[in-house]
Amino acid sequence: MDHVRWRFDGWIAGVGTSGGTRLVTGHWPGSPFGPVTDVMVERPDGHRLLLAETAELARFVAETYTFDEVRVVPVTVDRSPAAWTVTAGPLRLHFTTGGRGLLGHLLHAVPAAVAQDLRWVRLIDLPARLLRGVRTHGSAGNGRREWYAVRDLHRITAAGAVLDGADLGRLAPVDPPVRFGFGSAPRSPALVRITTTVEVPSGDEEVARHEDDE
Repeated sequence: MDHVRWRFDGWIAGVGTSGGTRLVTGHWPGSPFGPVTDVMVERPDGHRLLLAETAELARFVAETYTFDEVRVVPVTVDRSPAAWTVTAGPLRLHFTTGGRGLLGHLLHAVPAAVAQDLRWVRLIDLPARLLRGVRTHGSAGNGRREWYAVRDLHRITAAGAVLDGADLGRLAPVDPPVRFGFGSAPRSPALVRITTTVEVPSGDEEVARHEDDE
């Protein structure tokens, strides 16, 4: 079967909270849908919620990962080099970042052309699992495959979030791991610079429609 590959270029931030909710924000200045943002939320009881900026993005993400609930909501992102504020419908998330650490410096030192090469991404999958407990390549939903090309990593040093009017508590590890798909956020809260490639069967009607629009 033939496939097409879609690329999302931007940042992913993974944080846990002392109340047990874990949040993974994807901010994509470069994507097939234009500049967009989504937030994946897993509550302490395991309920998985997707907050997406557009119906198009929501449909694509929900077909790639697994959720119990999907909402299309207004999203705004305000960011500076060391602080981000994400507002997504009922969610307001604020976090600050620190230095790179050794792994961040190593990732930052890899030339962008190498870091985004899918052969390199597959090569570092095993070290990523051993060192950080995350995957860089694997199978996703509906016959899709993904590659996570991480190009930089900064520690998240503080965070606060309010969801549906409830304070989620202080920053905590992303534990237990989120269950949206094959990949996971690192246990230690982090902001990563990343290019995500999603390979989709070419028979997918949504992909075909977007390919025709280009």
